[in-house]
Amino acid sequence: MMEHYAHYFVTDIECDGPSPLTNSMLSFATVVVPENGELCGEFEAVLEPRADKQSDVRTMQFWKTQPEAWSAATSNSEPPSKVMNRFADWVESYSGKRSFAARPVAFDGIWIDHYLREFTASYLLDVPYWGHRIFTAGALDIGTYISGIFNRTDLDAGDIPRSWLGDHEHTHRAIDDARGYASLLSKLLRLAARQPPHPEDFIGNKRKIQPS
Repeated sequence: MMEHYAHYFVTDIECDGPSPLTNSMLSFATVVVPENGELCGEFEAVLEPRADKQSDVRTMQFWKTQPEAWSAATSNSEPPSKVMNRFADWVESYSGKRSFAARPVAFDGIWIDHYLREFTASYLLDVPYWGHRIFTAGALDIGTYISGIFNRTDLDAGDIPRSWLGDHEHTHRAIDDARGYASLLSKLLRLAARQPPHPEDFIGNKRKIQPS
């Protein structure tokens, strides 16, 4: 793996309800984007629903309108413990800083953090005194990153050019959506690298990644 880059683990999850406290994560996928913007790895898994949770009626009504995505989110499922431990090992195979990323991170991140805590005795946030952490940098919300780059807060998902999403359809199949958001983050990282130095940049003395 690359030794010197920070890596962003762009993740999309699919679930049968709004909360990991009462519902189950069905599937998730992660695409790795180093800070130079070159995509360099993927992880995809389908999880068995938890026996101690129940599906949400309204969410299941949505899934009835998405038969292909539902099939992808429920076929060839594995025990959550097996999946999450394999995921944690895979994340930690990448050297350098490791940051979880999603759009929105407040949704996907909550699910991944909960499942890491439940099944791997690790967690998502980079708080070293809590115990084992597989991510070593703060989580990144991709939508917020867009707002920061363009100095706008009125972003609508429909405003994002399809080409910036790598021409990936948002299908509610985890790997498709993760690839789209990873392509978006790659584009944003390249744009950020091309911006001129800012006089108030307090980390300007750190290494600059040149756009490819």
